[in-house]
Amino acid sequence: MFKVKEVANLTGVSIRTLHHYDRIGLLQPEAVTDAGYRLYSERDLERLQQILFFKEMDFTLQEIKDILDRPDFNRKESLKNHKALLLKKKKRLDEIIRTVEKTINSIEGGYQMKEKDMFEGFDMKEIEEHQKKYSEEAKARYGKETVEKVEKRTANYTPDDWGNIQAKTEEIYQRLISGMADGPNDPAVQEAVADWRQFITDHYYDCTIDIFRGLGDLYVDDPRFTKNIDKYQPGLAAFFKRAIHHYCDEQE
Repeated sequence: MFKVKEVANLTGVSIRTLHHYDRIGLLQPEAVTDAGYRLYSERDLERLQQILFFKEMDFTLQEIKDILDRPDFNRKESLKNHKALLLKKKKRLDEIIRTVEKTINSIEGGYQMKEKDMFEGFDMKEIEEHQKKYSEEAKARYGKETVEKVEKRTANYTPDDWGNIQAKTEEIYQRLISGMADGPNDPAVQEAVADWRQFITDHYYDCTIDIFRGLGDLYVDDPRFTKNIDKYQPGLAAFFKRAIHHYCDEQE
């Protein structure tokens, strides 16, 4: 067990902050002595690590508490998502550092940088395009009201949010790929399909069985979706469709 001062020294989090986390129920110590000293366990330190990771991604303390208190919270999966997001941040920071170096070199060398080179690493176009992609076509396919609800929900998503979504997408795809040899009816594959449906509901719209079955068809019928999915593994889109159809048949 660790006293609050030991935790502060170990983690760099101030004693005052640890006391605040205790008061709001975000990080409560395993025990409190009769003298009033807080004692933290290894499990408490693991939770604190998660808190710091989520803070790095600009989550509010209330959002972090809600996430960590969920019965289905998976620490290992969360760490994988953190890693993916941090790698994306690292890539962007590397680009900005290169831009700084180019700028210094241009000043010292007395030459003018190309306008495009001046802003490498700052471009948000990729995120904006992600939000708008297929918007008008989707309105025609699914109905304007449904799509506008999705757009309203995703309008405030940050680059980190999209990074988290992409990381989760890739994690589920990898689980499907791992089960392709076992067939679409395999329990592990079906679990990944169920998680995919919940993922859509959590981040975009209420994914009913009918909508989910239609999505499975779309992954094969629309070449763009097929290409995007099959880049992870050839044949994944068709396999995904069969797995979704089996899931929907079992739910009905």
